[in-house]
Amino acid sequence: MSVGAPRRLALALGFLGLGLIGLLSGSVQRVAEAQEPARTVVVLDVDGAIGPAISDYVVRGLAEAEARGAALVVLRMDTPGGLDTSMREIIRAILASPVPVASFVAPSGARAASAGTYILYASHVAAMAPGTNLGAATPVEIGAPGLPGGPKGDGQSKPGEGGEAARHPGMAEKVTNDAAAYIRGLAELRGRNAAWAEKAVREAASLSAEEALKLKVIDVVVPDVPALLRAIDGRNVSAGGRTVTLATAGARIERMPPDWRTRLLAVITNPNVASLLMLIGVYALIFEFYSPGLGAPGIVGAICILLALYAFHVLPVDYAGLALLMLGIAMMVAEAFIGAFGALGVGGLVAFVAGTILLMKEQAPGFTVAWELLGGAALVIGGAFVLIGTAAMRARRRPPVAGREQMVGSEGPVLAWHGHEGRVRVHGEIWRARSQARLRAGQQVRVIGIDGLTLDVEPHERERTDHGLRVQ
Repeated sequence: MSVGAPRRLALALGFLGLGLIGLLSGSVQRVAEAQEPARTVVVLDVDGAIGPAISDYVVRGLAEAEARGAALVVLRMDTPGGLDTSMREIIRAILASPVPVASFVAPSGARAASAGTYILYASHVAAMAPGTNLGAATPVEIGAPGLPGGPKGDGQSKPGEGGEAARHPGMAEKVTNDAAAYIRGLAELRGRNAAWAEKAVREAASLSAEEALKLKVIDVVVPDVPALLRAIDGRNVSAGGRTVTLATAGARIERMPPDWRTRLLAVITNPNVASLLMLIGVYALIFEFYSPGLGAPGIVGAICILLALYAFHVLPVDYAGLALLMLGIAMMVAEAFIGAFGALGVGGLVAFVAGTILLMKEQAPGFTVAWELLGGAALVIGGAFVLIGTAAMRARRRPPVAGREQMVGSEGPVLAWHGHEGRVRVHGEIWRARSQARLRAGQQVRVIGIDGLTLDVEPHERERTDHGLRVQ
């Protein structure tokens, strides 16, 4: 063996060892990556007016994201506003969530008006797509449209809006001050532009996405969710009392669309639907009481009433309006059973309409009573009571159709006759009869009186004309 052979052998063994070490380290890294859970971002769609259904959906979505160990929750918003109570429930859930939340106004053309602006300010990350806008967060809808103290704008919902301010002097200023302090607190918590936040409340100011970025109202402007995740990767936020570094680049996106519970809640918590459910339920029970044993109307009525009561429970209902609504239904039911010739029915209809108008404390888009529906229901119910009253008056004018009185004026043939007495058939029954006229079998007679079980009869007018008969 030459002198250089051992060196070459040692060098080969060295390279072989380094290769083995590299292979082993790569395998260990791949095993570690396989064992490490993939980063997940949960996307919730907030589309439409913010109410009990949306707040329930977001609160449950945040809890589910925490259970899955998600790195981030994205609220993709397009909302005209909503109920103050539902908005505050969502904000409380965001502030308490250990999972960071990014509110993203998207797609292009979407908006985060009114309640959406508050939610955007409360989120750990605020983002907008190009061509979107936010703002107009003034609580101005504090009276009926067109009335003193009422809204002068387009009727959009504003947090804190409702009828209470219209009924109490000075309430409008108190509601506005409360809303301004609330959004200013959220802005200071997240380090955003607090001055513009208060301006959005007091002056109904609005901003486009680009202007909001310049004024530091939002953090980023991006076209879609993947771009958002890349833009905020590595950002530090405070969530759940600790500082969290967002690791969102390349994270797996999981969309959590509204489930059947959210869709059902969205339908029944519409004040129009809730009022109709109550009305349908009551009249279905009335039909069941009139026709006992059918079963189906009673079941449908009970279900409709329970759904309506649940809707009234979760909605910010004015109890004076609800009391008027229930009183109106009770009076209409009483009309159906008592028959007061329309007096109770008309009074119940007026109470029902007034109660429906006053039903909601907060006048938010999607949570107001449609005048078309209310007018249509009033016309249908009023027309029904007019028809019922007319039929009742006609029934009073009709001659009796049962008992002794209904026999007078009835007609029938003579079965047998001797002298001034005999037997006749009236209403399918055989009666003893008497008459001053001389009658014969088969002749038609008319009842003119009744004495016990004996009928007083006379020849039918036609018989007297044809045969020249005269009463003796």
